[in-house]
Amino acid sequence: MASAASLAELHAEASCPICLGPLTDPVTIACGHNFCVGCIGQRWEGLEHILPCPVCLHHCPDRHFRRNTQLRHVIGLVRQLPGARSKRKVQDERPLCERHNQALALFCEKDLELLCPQCRVSSDHQDHPLIPMEQAAAGHRKKLKSYMEPLMKQVEDAEKVLKMQVSKLFQLRWKLENRRSKLRSEFEQFRHFLGKEQGTIHIRLLIEENRVQEKLIENKNQLSDYLSTLRSLLSEITKKRLQTDLDLLTGIESLHNMYEQLETPAVFSYKLRKEICSLPPQYFGLQKTISTFQVDLTLDPQTAHHNLLISEDRKTITFQKMKPSGANNPRTFTSHPAVLSCEGFAAGRHFWQVEIGGFGEWSMGVCKESFPRNVLIAPSANTGCWQIQFWTSTCGTEDSANLRHIGIFLDYELGEVSFYNLGNNSHLYTFSESFAEKLMPYFSIGPSSKSLTVSIVKDES
Repeated sequence: MASAASLAELHAEASCPICLGPLTDPVTIACGHNFCVGCIGQRWEGLEHILPCPVCLHHCPDRHFRRNTQLRHVIGLVRQLPGARSKRKVQDERPLCERHNQALALFCEKDLELLCPQCRVSSDHQDHPLIPMEQAAAGHRKKLKSYMEPLMKQVEDAEKVLKMQVSKLFQLRWKLENRRSKLRSEFEQFRHFLGKEQGTIHIRLLIEENRVQEKLIENKNQLSDYLSTLRSLLSEITKKRLQTDLDLLTGIESLHNMYEQLETPAVFSYKLRKEICSLPPQYFGLQKTISTFQVDLTLDPQTAHHNLLISEDRKTITFQKMKPSGANNPRTFTSHPAVLSCEGFAAGRHFWQVEIGGFGEWSMGVCKESFPRNVLIAPSANTGCWQIQFWTSTCGTEDSANLRHIGIFLDYELGEVSFYNLGNNSHLYTFSESFAEKLMPYFSIGPSSKSLTVSIVKDES
């Protein structure tokens, strides 16, 4: 084992540091290192004042080479030692320059190409920066390492975008299913008007779904391919960095080109076209009223009866028996469980929507701003409160669970307050009056209610 190591070390000492082959006609320069006479001559070709040693970079004063006759004889003997033949065989198997049949020992930084010492004087690389293969490998290994962090970041970003696009695909299907459900409900309510229109709208939805889904799937596939490319490139670079200098620099240009030509695919976003059923003319009038005059109300806790619990977002009322706070506020209802909105209207047209949950007695409408709040007086048109009142129960009457979504339309100048059942878009009742002062949206829950909630909502369609 020790003799084999010593023999290998002897062969290494008998090799030229430039061409890596056995020293041919060896010469010794000023610093004491030995080279083939042809190799050191080519390495210093074109240099005048600074002649660095290729091994230790010591500056030699002149081109004076001392031929080392004794070393040449020693090398001859080394070649006869056991293992020399296999050493020469390995040397012969190393890639050689196709033009000059010499070992590849230099690297052109401009053309990213491995060269032999003879290529240096070639017209193709005469003015190009040429450096030893070991130095070039170290530099490119460092450069490849710098690619890894941004590539890993790109992989992470691509995975996030891909996950987001997959989520969008599920969201698309969920939204379309919800939309179909809503359309089915409307078709059922108005089936005698919509026999022919139903099929047409479903076809348009299917086309829209297919169009957007194809785009999302195509974009998902693009992102998947991009992610695979990134992973493959990252894996290839990781492996490349671990290769020998020769293997690393062989074909290095393709890796640089792949990295520099990476293009992140655009992320596809969609917006579904809005589909509208062909409903009866009166329904279109109501829908136009909602979209044109809808307002977003908030409840005023300062006006709420002590048994009314107002939600944090000031949109929902729940009846809950509580003791009075004892504070005397003239704006607060004390005569019956009611609450007003923060917004009031002294002109114009305004539409708002309310949803009823649970069971019990409820009423809503508008009242004068001056409506008495601490006097035992029944709310009515005669006392300045225009409201409708229902009892929501479990039975199947109209005053039951069918009445869950109420629309209120105030036309101040015309002097009308109209109420609509938005569950089937039917008109419930209209008050006609001549208004002279500011009106406030009014909401009330009966004292016998236990699970009833009244919520102000806004149509987002």
